[in-house]
Amino acid sequence: MKRPLPAVRLRVPTDEDAVVWHRIFDDPDVMEFHGGRPAELSVYEELTARQRRHDAEHGFCLWTMVDGSGQVIGFTGAQPWPGDWGPKGEIEIGWRLGRAHWGKGYVTAAARETLQRVRAAGVAEVVAMVDARNARSIAVTERLGMRLGEVFTIPSSERRGHCYRLSLHP
Repeated sequence: MKRPLPAVRLRVPTDEDAVVWHRIFDDPDVMEFHGGRPAELSVYEELTARQRRHDAEHGFCLWTMVDGSGQVIGFTGAQPWPGDWGPKGEIEIGWRLGRAHWGKGYVTAAARETLQRVRAAGVAEVVAMVDARNARSIAVTERLGMRLGEVFTIPSSERRGHCYRLSLHP
């Protein structure tokens, strides 16, 4: 039996969200597949500012994820793949969630909303770049109907990664 997904709201990130993201992502478990160490506050300040610009220009970004009680719990959304390797220029869907909220369906619910929003913005296909050891994120890609497109080596870590793809055409 499938459990219902939790209520989640997505909104354009604010300056204050940078501080919250910095706090809730200051966890080795959360950062295991994102460089292994927490980022400085300035990284999140720049990231939230860039996401506000991207949303204004393109109609999508990495949105702040808010639970039913109004608490910021992470982010999800889409943006062009930023690397100079991999699916350069393609639109990547991604997520990061505070550890206290894992396993409750928030990412799946928010990612489904993200897919609706990027489809409405005219995006034809998305990718998800996932460390091959990240079973939780791989499970999310599968729940979204994404399929493994390529296997690659992550340049910064020499680990294996997977590029999942999903066409957004009906």
